[in-house]
Amino acid sequence: MKQHILTILLSVASVSAAFCQEITSKVTPVFKEGEQLNYKLKYGFFTAAEANLKVEAGDKKFDGHDTYHIIADGRTAGAFDIFYKTRNRYETYVDQITLQPYFYTENRHEASYKHTDNVTFDHHIEKITAAKGVYPFKGKVFDFLSAYYFSRSIDISKIKINDTFKLDYFLEDGVHTLSITYIGKEKIESDLGTFYCLKFNPTIIPGRVFRKDSKLYLWITDDDNRIPIKAHVELIVGSLTMELTSYKGLKFPLKHVSK
Repeated sequence: MKQHILTILLSVASVSAAFCQEITSKVTPVFKEGEQLNYKLKYGFFTAAEANLKVEAGDKKFDGHDTYHIIADGRTAGAFDIFYKTRNRYETYVDQITLQPYFYTENRHEASYKHTDNVTFDHHIEKITAAKGVYPFKGKVFDFLSAYYFSRSIDISKIKINDTFKLDYFLEDGVHTLSITYIGKEKIESDLGTFYCLKFNPTIIPGRVFRKDSKLYLWITDDDNRIPIKAHVELIVGSLTMELTSYKGLKFPLKHVSK
């Protein structure tokens, strides 16, 4: 599965809240149409890329159901845009009631590498149709973008330190499982202020980008919005950090410790 750094960090943003111990069929969205989240990705001290997520009213219905249209864009910045120009877009249509995905697309341009995919989720017959084939699934399966918005809306009031959770998501060539461990609460400082956050440690697979002992940590707001404030991952050479730079259209006030 070919993934580059920008895709990985967008994936982090989009599954960072996937911590539900038991996935339920009824959720109440903690986001609304018009929400926008903007991030910067830094390699060491240098800004390497920017990522943007937004929620719109769906212009398509599936099985007669209204949808949200969720879009994530990523692009390299500064010198990285000269040497490794990247323009990625990911889109998903999710049911406004269940938040399960119906249709997912991605369009990735990473230097000379190009990849597009159109993925259909048929929840009646439990099959996913994508560019590389048809894949059966059981239970609830998401694309990584819908996984984030679904998971944000799960009740986590009973979460305990060292609880480990799993979420199934489809990406490019099959259904994969992400395991995430809850570490605890921390105060995180950012350019937007200081926030009370929940800290998580998702598992990562060693390879061309990650070391065998690489760690990925992420922090989401400990409030009703549950949005990622920061993520940090160790690479074979150096590390990457993702930070929230701006936001608008949140359903609930964002709670600061201080500004």
